[in-house]
Amino acid sequence: MNYKLKKISGDASFREFYRLKKGKKSSIIVKSEKEKFKNLITYIVVNNILKKHSIKAPKLISNHYKNDIIEISDLGEKSFYDFIKKKKNKLGDYKKLIKIIIKLQRIKLKKKYRFGEFIVSFQNYTVKNLHKESDLFFDWYLKYYFKISNLHNVKKVLKKELNKIYKKLYFNNETFVHRDFHASNVMCQKNSLGLIDSQDAIKGNPLYDVASLIDDVRIKLPLNLQIKLFKFYHLNSNLRKKAFNKLKNDFEILSVQRNLKILGIFVRLHIRDGKSNYLKYLPYTWSLIERRLKNPIFKKFNYLLKKYIKIKKLKKNEN
Repeated sequence: MNYKLKKISGDASFREFYRLKKGKKSSIIVKSEKEKFKNLITYIVVNNILKKHSIKAPKLISNHYKNDIIEISDLGEKSFYDFIKKKKNKLGDYKKLIKIIIKLQRIKLKKKYRFGEFIVSFQNYTVKNLHKESDLFFDWYLKYYFKISNLHNVKKVLKKELNKIYKKLYFNNETFVHRDFHASNVMCQKNSLGLIDSQDAIKGNPLYDVASLIDDVRIKLPLNLQIKLFKFYHLNSNLRKKAFNKLKNDFEILSVQRNLKILGIFVRLHIRDGKSNYLKYLPYTWSLIERRLKNPIFKKFNYLLKKYIKIKKLKKNEN
């Protein structure tokens, strides 16, 4: 039998991916030297959890953890992003993704999972975690890309206000959260949808994955479509009896938090790792942040942001 190994484009992590072809069959080799436990063992465990709950995910074929690699099943080469990006009517297909999120949120995570000699546990997504991530906006985007002069003071003032906002989140951190749920991490294979890149899963706020999908920086969804998808989630999820505004506030807080983090990550990829292709998403990421900052809950933060940073100047720097 002929074997062919071909490197395939990776993501924003330190992992490497290869497609191994064995005749007509294929599998994926995942290699990870940094953050090895999370990228390999946790990934295996989360995929097993997903499959147990009838959510399609890669199946472990062989484990070579000591050599920094695992072999998993191949969910194909076509992502939901590839499928949807040129399609005019996106509502019906996006509803399928919302249904997957709702299904994920019905998973009751145990405190610990055993895989061979390893124990995998899932942390709660606390306010401290939210700050650690949104700090990337200050430490990379503002420091290296925008090169703001009085960064220390600006960071201190804005973080203080962000802290007040994060503490207004209504829902508890008790829900299964994929944490990177967007169109490029859903694969289309034989009329079914499968989830990849699930190694960062945690117990968190149910609106996080909803914000990640609807305010995806990689694909521009019209505002009316975003509204319809959010209402569809509200009416069909376990939170349908909760007040709409409570969901909306959490959704918009987490959207801003996530996209501030993404601004920092994309600049870090550019400066530290030489991956400049992500810079093209910066202007739309800002547009999404501005859209959610219209919520009165951000009134003071929005005022301070404009006072210290000048968003128009930021956008000019990005063009």
